[in-house]
Amino acid sequence: MTKWGATRSGWKMAASVAVFSLLSCVVLPGQVSSYGDKAAGENTGDQLPVVLQKVGVAQHLNQQLPLDAAFVDDTGKPVHLGDYFGKHPAVVSMVYYNCPLLCSEELDGLTSALEMVKLTPGKDFEIVVMSIDPTETPADAAKKKAFYLKRYGRSETADGWHFLTGQKPAIDAVSSAIGFGYVQVPGPDGRLTQFAHASSIELVTTQGKMAQYYLGVEYSPKDILLGLIDASGNKIGSPVANILTYCYHYDPQTNKHSLIVARVVQFGGMVTMAGLGGFIFLMFRRDLKLGRDHDLTKNG
Repeated sequence: MTKWGATRSGWKMAASVAVFSLLSCVVLPGQVSSYGDKAAGENTGDQLPVVLQKVGVAQHLNQQLPLDAAFVDDTGKPVHLGDYFGKHPAVVSMVYYNCPLLCSEELDGLTSALEMVKLTPGKDFEIVVMSIDPTETPADAAKKKAFYLKRYGRSETADGWHFLTGQKPAIDAVSSAIGFGYVQVPGPDGRLTQFAHASSIELVTTQGKMAQYYLGVEYSPKDILLGLIDASGNKIGSPVANILTYCYHYDPQTNKHSLIVARVVQFGGMVTMAGLGGFIFLMFRRDLKLGRDHDLTKNG
């Protein structure tokens, strides 16, 4: 094969790889390809549904959590939120254990990140997961804890993982302090059994004050490590870009589930498309130029 032929073949291969990457990065309306390939319903366009306009995460840095808020832990023991503060910082997550969509993605992302954080739950920090569903039970919490503790792979850290359930006043007191907005919505049976909410985890100081927010469902182990070190010294972090991933609900009017994905994901897909398109265009221009130069040299 001539040098020109090899070069041309190489650019074609690069272009093919670029096209494949382009197609795999496109975010289709109403479909999530990034986090577990969760199927979803139709996108409602650029305007968020009214229910999601009441959902979000307001970053209340340095806000004191209500340490007297009463919950029940995964063993059925009555506890107060303050039981988990005083010695260690904490990673806090508000989810609900029977969530059919995003909550598992959030806890998956948290667990995966913590696997690479060289700190030990129960010794260096606490993990406090609270259900926003007052109908969930300690049995629901225990089941979820067992699943993620097994996935984490360090059973000796069980005392550092706390999965709580509680009644609405306590849940609302904590969610208000965190700035975690959620709305109860109808499930497939039309009953109010699901929740629309955003996805985030928070770091809290040893004093129980909000130190840092991480939004989305995938988290940087390095950021979590540095955040926990700062929170252990009661240092308060800085606000982060308010990029949200939403967990939405079954819509009985359309008979479909709707999972609203953060606009930044769609924006990222468009940036990827533009970048790869530009790459292909430039490579083919160079390809054509090399071809003309080759033909001129050959004919000359």
